[in-house]
Amino acid sequence: MGHRSFSFVSRGKEILPGLLIGLFLGQTLGIAASDRMITTADLLDDMTNLSALAEFPSPAYTCRQFSSYDRKSKSPSEDWFANGDSGQYLRVEERNGRQEYVMMDTAGPGAIVRIWSANPEGTLRIYLDQAEQPALEATMSDLLGGKYPGLPKPLAGEYSKGWNLYFPIPYARHCKVTSDKGKFYYHVNYRTYEAGTKVETFNKAQLQSLSGRLEKLVARLSQPRGNPQEFPGEIQPFDIELQPGASLQQSFAGPMAIRRTVVRMAATDPEAALRGVIVRMTFDGELAVEGPLGDLFGSAPGINAFSTLPTGMTPEGEMYCHWCMPFKESALVELVNFTQVPVTLSGLIALDSYRWTDASMHFHARWRSQTGVPSRPMIDWNYLTAQGKGVFTGVAFAIDNPVKDWWGEGDEKIYVDGETFPSHFGTGTEDYYGYAWCWPGLFTHAYHSQPRCDGPGNYGRTSVNRFHILDRIPFGRDFKFDMELWHWNERCKVNMAVVAYWYARPGASDGFKPIRSSEAVVLPMPEYVVPRVAGALEGETMKIVRVIGTAEPQDWDGVSGGKHLWWHAGMKTGDTLTLSFSAPKAGRYQVFGHFLRARDYGIHQLAINGIKLGEPMDFYNPDVKPTDEMDLGARELKAEDNILTVTVVGANAKAEKAYMFGLDYLLLKPMD
Repeated sequence: MGHRSFSFVSRGKEILPGLLIGLFLGQTLGIAASDRMITTADLLDDMTNLSALAEFPSPAYTCRQFSSYDRKSKSPSEDWFANGDSGQYLRVEERNGRQEYVMMDTAGPGAIVRIWSANPEGTLRIYLDQAEQPALEATMSDLLGGKYPGLPKPLAGEYSKGWNLYFPIPYARHCKVTSDKGKFYYHVNYRTYEAGTKVETFNKAQLQSLSGRLEKLVARLSQPRGNPQEFPGEIQPFDIELQPGASLQQSFAGPMAIRRTVVRMAATDPEAALRGVIVRMTFDGELAVEGPLGDLFGSAPGINAFSTLPTGMTPEGEMYCHWCMPFKESALVELVNFTQVPVTLSGLIALDSYRWTDASMHFHARWRSQTGVPSRPMIDWNYLTAQGKGVFTGVAFAIDNPVKDWWGEGDEKIYVDGETFPSHFGTGTEDYYGYAWCWPGLFTHAYHSQPRCDGPGNYGRTSVNRFHILDRIPFGRDFKFDMELWHWNERCKVNMAVVAYWYARPGASDGFKPIRSSEAVVLPMPEYVVPRVAGALEGETMKIVRVIGTAEPQDWDGVSGGKHLWWHAGMKTGDTLTLSFSAPKAGRYQVFGHFLRARDYGIHQLAINGIKLGEPMDFYNPDVKPTDEMDLGARELKAEDNILTVTVVGANAKAEKAYMFGLDYLLLKPMD
């Protein structure tokens, strides 16, 4: 395949030499740790300062995570994929007559940069510099849900069942975080600055003194794309057509920075074109960017509307990119069309001068994909392995899932500078991306989003991303990010693709291989067919007469109708769920049932019209799994208003004591 320069007249228009991936870049000053005091105001500014990503942090710091990951996971040879990720803490303390579960305890100087939970419980207390009284004390759901005074959405908020607080809490010497409730999932991400760094410890009065700054921050995070007029750089339009099999190249002389790009694409098959047009960028002689056009913009396949600070897509198909991208001497950009049809690209690009320093870093973005990955055995699937000095800033991930079952039970594991045990060990893939409970609902936020989830349930194509801005992760020698592939379905295969984003000083390397044309495709995804058992009385359609806790339909692949009736939330021994159902006519029937088992399901006694259906049934299983169809015995039934009662009797000794219950269906076979 041949190639040619970007500098050409296309359809009668003179266009500026430029790439179709653009970044927003400014200049930051390198200030020695001893000369600078880190304040809450500084960290608030850091939340939207994409320029700072291209400069290695000064003063230097590490970024790590405390979480409720299952402590049985000790090494790759010892329960590495253990999944009891709730209710795990450092210890329990007695304070003022109450128990406090310690989620985080670390020496400073440092700062909390993110708190997440799937089910925030109780009162959260944050103790700074070993003070007896907490600097911040609040109902956890209020603090993480955007209801705490001074910390509204999107500084905090619930997004697709995940609760996130992105408000920095700095401390000079020490930080401890506790809750007075002991059974929930959590992450606490935090920075630890190099010794000698001066940090002004947060106090609650700053919420008032910084209210004007917080209002501006809320407005900026609420409109992540920002005002195009505020971006510096000379704006030049472009309008090009890339023929099948063709490539285009353009070089730039530095020092310069690409500050912003807006791209619109036209092709007969947009999804195929966004995956099949490959962007390569070489800075100062080193290949730093290679990936499909659409994937690099943060979601795939196709256009999926979302808006974050670094990237986004509009429903009309316009893509924007604000990643910082400086180069000292030269940049070489190449576009390759691996598709069989012409692709038209138009938009604008802005470049500006840049002062390269010893702290400046090149932007990196690389893509990898793998098709037909089996769900068993469980594996750690690598997002990024890099060597050198740099800062990790995020990922965009896409998966093709051939079943409705949840594909993302796996945890993130992030290793920095030779760590043998990850300093980030998460609680679930969706938790890393800032949502929870495998929720298929779409959402968008300045730092993370789920722009696509086809459904039903988690069937089909899903696209998620998370960008580490305040919570970016510096590394001095090497960096490795693995994500467990932990699928509920034990017998399926998935297709996965990821773009990793990071910055690095010249000389850095990574483990990505060149993209082949056979990889840059969107594979077909068949339409979902709902499985049904003929004649089944679906649990999710039965009338709920009485319930303690919550009974609601839950999507589940491998069960009749694709759903089951899920009874959960706060049950105890003796609690009951009462359902009503009809029979085809009055008479005697052999009754069969189909249920779910899981590690947090209980032992239950079932009865129909007041007569027990045998002995209590134990629905515990280490993993979520449907039962076989079970013979529940013969019963005389009325035509209408038959009553099924489910009573909590207890739980298996190995079970988490949540006493949940899942009814897929009853099947009535006439005996007359």
